[in-house]
Amino acid sequence: MGKEKNPRRVADNEAMAKLRMLRTSPQKLNLVAAMIRGKKVEKALTDLTFSKRRIAGDVKKCLQSAIANAENNHNLDVDELVVAEAYVGKNMTMKRGRPRARGRYGKITKPFSELTIKVRQVEEQA
Repeated sequence: MGKEKNPRRVADNEAMAKLRMLRTSPQKLNLVAAMIRGKKVEKALTDLTFSKRRIAGDVKKCLQSAIANAENNHNLDVDELVVAEAYVGKNMTMKRGRPRARGRYGKITKPFSELTIKVRQVEEQA
């Protein structure tokens, strides 16, 4: 008996990784995600390594996780992987504040984001 296996969420030549609760705004994270969209994974890893943005290290870690999932779980060839999708979503927002002059209150929001990276195996055209 037992439960039936869940259907795959991605295609047979794809693998994905998701990173939640990243402490940055979705707008800033999307700038880094746009930097790697559509590139080969080696080039994307190099770009993230030498990026000056603080969040690039976390994006690199997520991309490495997607590559490891492709290699170990789905038996895909790492040399033929391309970043098929990299998209950003909102997560929770911490609300903080600071007392201001004349009894007012300055609102401070600390946003969190989430990142999803899908890598796809593409055969090279010769």
